[in-house]
Amino acid sequence: MGRPVLSHFLTLSHSYPRFTPSLVRGHFPVKYMKTTGFVSPSRRPIRFRCFCSVSVSDSEPLVPQSPPTTVKKRIVSGVQPTGSIHLGNYLGAIKNWILLQNSYDTLFFIVDLHAITLPYDAQQLSKATRDTAAIYLACGVDTSKASVFVQSHVRAHVELMWLLSSATPIGWLNRMIQFKEKSRKAGDENVAVALLTYPVLMASDILLYQSDFVPVGEDQKQHLELTRELAERVNFLYGGRKWKKLGGRGGTIFKVPEPLIPPAGARVMSLTDGLSKMSKSAPSDQSRINLLDSKDVIANKIKRCKTDSFIGLEFDNPERPESNNLLSIYQLMSGKTKEEVAQECENMNWGTFKILLTDALIDHLQPIQVRYEEIMSDSAYLDRVLAEGATKAADIADATLNNVYQAMGFLRR
Repeated sequence: MGRPVLSHFLTLSHSYPRFTPSLVRGHFPVKYMKTTGFVSPSRRPIRFRCFCSVSVSDSEPLVPQSPPTTVKKRIVSGVQPTGSIHLGNYLGAIKNWILLQNSYDTLFFIVDLHAITLPYDAQQLSKATRDTAAIYLACGVDTSKASVFVQSHVRAHVELMWLLSSATPIGWLNRMIQFKEKSRKAGDENVAVALLTYPVLMASDILLYQSDFVPVGEDQKQHLELTRELAERVNFLYGGRKWKKLGGRGGTIFKVPEPLIPPAGARVMSLTDGLSKMSKSAPSDQSRINLLDSKDVIANKIKRCKTDSFIGLEFDNPERPESNNLLSIYQLMSGKTKEEVAQECENMNWGTFKILLTDALIDHLQPIQVRYEEIMSDSAYLDRVLAEGATKAADIADATLNNVYQAMGFLRR
């Protein structure tokens, strides 16, 4: 139910980053502007900046600061409806959305088109999409502040992807690290073209809405850099005076988005390997806490999770990744500061701590699970939320798409 894509939005820390927007853009060398040849994202130094500062010991979440203007900056993010939304997805993406929606113009969507880039269960896709939307709302996404919709319900995503594909050098896509890794695992016969081109769809997701910022994790920075490069490329090839000669307003076609990078080290790791990120693609469900896991399942997973033989518990010891991970999860679930947790658990044995961690997880997740069941029992409400969200999103997306068609010289009806 939810492989994150744009926030792959994956961040976790009870102390949230203080998002400080800036208008700094990527800069291109003079020779770049005189030719249609572009420097690839993998060869150019990354030009964007991380707009966050972290105070991991602060007990109160830092509220993102929006710029002093009457027009809010826009943020887009989404999660795939595949697998199960787990603790890493929640703490790294969705929980941060709750803060962002208070200060920004936010669009949160279920990226179902991305879900088909790898083999999937067609019988389950629709249900998983509804489940993911319900979890968004159960976790606290407020539809009076944010638009919640399904990606495939706004057809402009696919249309813009095709237009952008015509401007995307194949070499840029061949160098995408995730494509290399996933295609190597799957084998050539099982790799669809969509796996290669889905970064272009991701670029479409972002650029359609003239997004100012995109929450991204470490594993998505390369994809966002490609999005930024592609926006600059299209602006250069079709924008400015060229667009104006075709009857357009001229200037840039797309905003070049900046990333909101998670706090350093703020990641939930696997319960079976403290060095690997918690993931839906891991073969064992024992490696993750799913948001909808029952009390008994949570207790069993924590009871069996990997620990070490050291005495006491501590943060930040490179020889004890499991200790750092489990303490971090407890900190996030309990709302305590890092210093409070370190002092509380310093001389604790694993048996005692696991009971403490289990109780904290159950207490934190139970209200989400109750609200999820309420939402799922009212299908009309969920359908209405998604329809209204898609309508609002389409209004923005269609305006961008029409500009792109015009700038690229298409005859319009």
